[in-house]
Amino acid sequence: MNPFAPLPAPLGAGFAGLLLLLLAGSLAAVILPRVQPGRWSDLGPRMRSWWLICGVIGGALLAGWQAFTIVFALVSFVALREFLTLAPTRREDRLVVLVVYASILISYWAIWIDNYAYFLVIVPIYVFVGTAVMMTLLGRTDGFLATIGVMHWGVIVCVYNLGHVAFLMRTPAAEVPQAGAAGLVFFLIFITQFNDVAQYVWGKALGRHKIIPTVSPNKTWEGAIGGFVTTAIVFVVLAPFFTPLAFWPSVLIGAVLPVLGFFGDITMSAIKRDLGVKDTSLFLPGHGGVLDRLDSLMFTAPWYFHMLAIFALERF
Repeated sequence: MNPFAPLPAPLGAGFAGLLLLLLAGSLAAVILPRVQPGRWSDLGPRMRSWWLICGVIGGALLAGWQAFTIVFALVSFVALREFLTLAPTRREDRLVVLVVYASILISYWAIWIDNYAYFLVIVPIYVFVGTAVMMTLLGRTDGFLATIGVMHWGVIVCVYNLGHVAFLMRTPAAEVPQAGAAGLVFFLIFITQFNDVAQYVWGKALGRHKIIPTVSPNKTWEGAIGGFVTTAIVFVVLAPFFTPLAFWPSVLIGAVLPVLGFFGDITMSAIKRDLGVKDTSLFLPGHGGVLDRLDSLMFTAPWYFHMLAIFALERF
């Protein structure tokens, strides 16, 4: 996208709406802790981090696919670093860890040269095989399966799944006349984060009945269902402005996407429980680490991408 070209109307409206939401959230962060002391204490740090996140991602979207690819490669690096810092890896596995980090360059190189076939197979097949072969050549038989499983899980969610977001920026403008490729990406990120916020708000306001307290004690049925319904409605209403989807495919995607976002959240919660940590890092005050903030997107991005490929986009 040319940063000096006029924004497509839906994308411009989306940025304006996001700005209003940020301002409303910042105002709420001032008022609510005074009205209900202790209940909304984390809202202030959350909103400050939201301003930073939206500024970085929004700026990258406006700058074009090159800038966005670089930014998301860095995001994948930080997320993978957080994961491998917490995961039970050993010093003896450092050469394998190096291969895992190299997967970021290889995967995003496939995006950079716009080669979808390479992107599809590099991480799920060849990085997987490569890490296993490396472990074998090093003679690391103790903990072999556990180490390979940890490494591959990290690469899939932090590099491969997130890479789908960056690859959407390579969608030809002619296929998305509504808001361009940047509009597709904006809509995915917005609706995924909106789902997190909607579940948070509904849960704070009405949450009573825990879903899986042993995994995520703050998740309630009221918050989840309220978030699912709200997000699905918003998706279906806004999809015609940001995507080339017809009505029924948008209903399908909008109904499943918030559920996948929820699964991403609780799956990462289960991993953190297993590792005995609350947050993956302190990188984003109020949210935790990059991995904490993107756990939902790691599950929603492939679904959104491939459903668009099936129902609307000829490019993929």
